[in-house]
Amino acid sequence: MSEQPIQFSHAPDGRPLFRRDHKKTDGRIIRLYGYRPPDQPPLNDGLDAAPGASHLRFHPLRGEWNIYAAARQDRTFQPSAANNPLAPAQPGAPATEIPFDTFELAVFENRFPSLSRRDGSKGTEGHAADIAPANGHCDVVVYTPEDTGSLATLSQARRVLLVKAWIDRYQALFDQGFDTVLPFENRGQEVGVTLSHPHGQIYAFDMTPPVQKAAADGFANGFDLSRALASWQDDYQIDAQGGVTAFAPPFARFPYETWLAPTQRRRGPWAFTAEEIEGFAHLLGGMTARYDKLFGRACPYMLSLHAAPKSADDTFHFTAQFYPLLRSPDKVKYLASVEQATSIFTVDIMPERTASEMRDL
Repeated sequence: MSEQPIQFSHAPDGRPLFRRDHKKTDGRIIRLYGYRPPDQPPLNDGLDAAPGASHLRFHPLRGEWNIYAAARQDRTFQPSAANNPLAPAQPGAPATEIPFDTFELAVFENRFPSLSRRDGSKGTEGHAADIAPANGHCDVVVYTPEDTGSLATLSQARRVLLVKAWIDRYQALFDQGFDTVLPFENRGQEVGVTLSHPHGQIYAFDMTPPVQKAAADGFANGFDLSRALASWQDDYQIDAQGGVTAFAPPFARFPYETWLAPTQRRRGPWAFTAEEIEGFAHLLGGMTARYDKLFGRACPYMLSLHAAPKSADDTFHFTAQFYPLLRSPDKVKYLASVEQATSIFTVDIMPERTASEMRDL
């Protein structure tokens, strides 16, 4: 691995984009992405990875594998600004995850991963539950050195850089043999966020998780999202930019749930045209701003990018899905007893209303 910055891609406007890979003494890699070659020396080596491994256990009555990761119980929770682990390093200050005093966008291996390449099943023979290794990879994606902000307040250029960094990680993780790569963001304490600094994460799985498997089957069995988007346009479309559409799916489960999707079928952002990258980046910020305006506050949400698993066929159509955790400015959408017990959601806000309200903002 070379510490020298490399040009890994270019922005839709032709500007070169650079990446630098730095290996910390604990073995984790931090990747700096930017429009300028990130060549500054590290100030320190940053924080060390937490010890411990994870594993999977099978639930025989739900037919599902779940992750057990005891080390995550000790992860950093709502630290003070002086102890923000996602801030750039500063001389004389406590070490952070990013041992550089400046950066544009950073991606590093999670200090408290849910998934690991280590075999978490060692020493579990004879366990009461069926055990399997929780093989995978977990990244943290830090959008900005600033400790406040959102996808709405980032510049368009920074959102494009984020999309390009996602694409770079998709390609690298697929090349490493992972089947499913899931970038996501949790925003707001109502979602359980432990660090308020603007950031997201990426999980890479050896297998296809159930939701992605169901989506792949749905597309393979004939659901055509491009055709559906054309027919939903009048009632469910909210915005459109650069060949990408923002809409409220008529089968939404969360109040005010919205999706982004390219109008033409694409397996994932790596297949986007330059115009689609610009449009997708624009709508990521635009929809976040609409949510904040709709509720008059920073809206807590879950955002996940659903690209084709490596094992899926070419019928798969990429979507980015926003699940807000509010149904009004002062009312949280809780997943309560029936929804947790049956996985059948009760939806309070009709998707038609979602589209109309958010379109009018």
